[in-house]
Amino acid sequence: MNIVILGLTITSTWGNGHGTTYRALLRALHERGHHITFFEKDVEWYGSNRDLPQPDFCNLRIYAEWSTVLPEVRRALNGADVAIVGSYFPDGIPAIDEMLGSKAQVKTFYDIDTPITMAALRENGGADYLDPRQIPALDLYFSFTGGPALREIEQRFGARRAVPLYCSIDPQTYRRRAVNKKFACDLSYMGTYAPDRQPKVDELLCRPAEQLPHKRFIAAGSQYPKSLLWPSNVRRITHLNARWHPSLYSSSRFTLNVTRRDMVMAGYSPSVRLFEAAACGATMISDNWPGLDSFFTPGEEILLPVESHDVVRWLTNLSDREILRVGEAAQARVMTGHTSQERACEFERAVESRLCWQQRPLDSTVPAAGPFATAASDRINSGELDER
Repeated sequence: MNIVILGLTITSTWGNGHGTTYRALLRALHERGHHITFFEKDVEWYGSNRDLPQPDFCNLRIYAEWSTVLPEVRRALNGADVAIVGSYFPDGIPAIDEMLGSKAQVKTFYDIDTPITMAALRENGGADYLDPRQIPALDLYFSFTGGPALREIEQRFGARRAVPLYCSIDPQTYRRRAVNKKFACDLSYMGTYAPDRQPKVDELLCRPAEQLPHKRFIAAGSQYPKSLLWPSNVRRITHLNARWHPSLYSSSRFTLNVTRRDMVMAGYSPSVRLFEAAACGATMISDNWPGLDSFFTPGEEILLPVESHDVVRWLTNLSDREILRVGEAAQARVMTGHTSQERACEFERAVESRLCWQQRPLDSTVPAAGPFATAASDRINSGELDER
């Protein structure tokens, strides 16, 4: 397939989860024989922090002004089998209009920020990157969030079909590494500053650090206020290049995950950091949210504290063997269901199903001839694919 994507960023992981999400998925799609073009707007904060300036698995098109790149975008969309506009794409609304008016066979939106998008649609009548009038015209609405949110996208906002497309990991990149002394610690946390998330960071990282002054902690992430005070045994890393993420996870006895409020409320919104840490065999401590147990088994593959006392207890009482057992169980879970290859197959199945549905004669249950129709027809007839 010829796939055209207009997304927030693939070149930078600075302050966002989009970069690693797109990289894992697109690399897997490329390995499966698809041709991908990715349009990214040149914005200062990503342009100054590009840790993958020239990806070898897609044709990268960085542009400065929408009006200037528009002729190229139109040519690309008109030749696409699948077109995708991603959440937070700076020129999202005009880009979706262009996509909907193009000759692309399957026109989709990939929401990597579904709870935030839904809140904007409910409260503000739209998001900066998505107008509600556009949703019913999409062939597929790919969502970072599963569960009840999918029904709301379809029933309240009129999407033809909303399907989960969770983040994933590239096993070649995210795997257990040797302990790196530079990152060796008892508990690490990686995440961009968010006011709604900070109270949990204080409770689950800073308070244990204060109670355990002899242990070492790391907090990595950008945009934290300079006025924010950290315990003396918490080492701050303003931005950790993505190539060092596996080393951080592999060198931490435990790693902490804290979820944004909107994603907690929506549920079924696993962070890419959860999957990345698990793939490296890290033993994860996380806040709880609806649907988490559908991704990891509490107590066996992930630890869910109620308060800082629980974190202190695990840091001081669990043996290395017990810690390792939890990390290895989480790693096995991710490697069987959340690799980039698995996610690429899910993407293909959703697209093939939609193509088959579009090309089916109105008076027949047999799909018409066309690209990918035969494969999709076989899967529908076998019950493997949903026909919506």
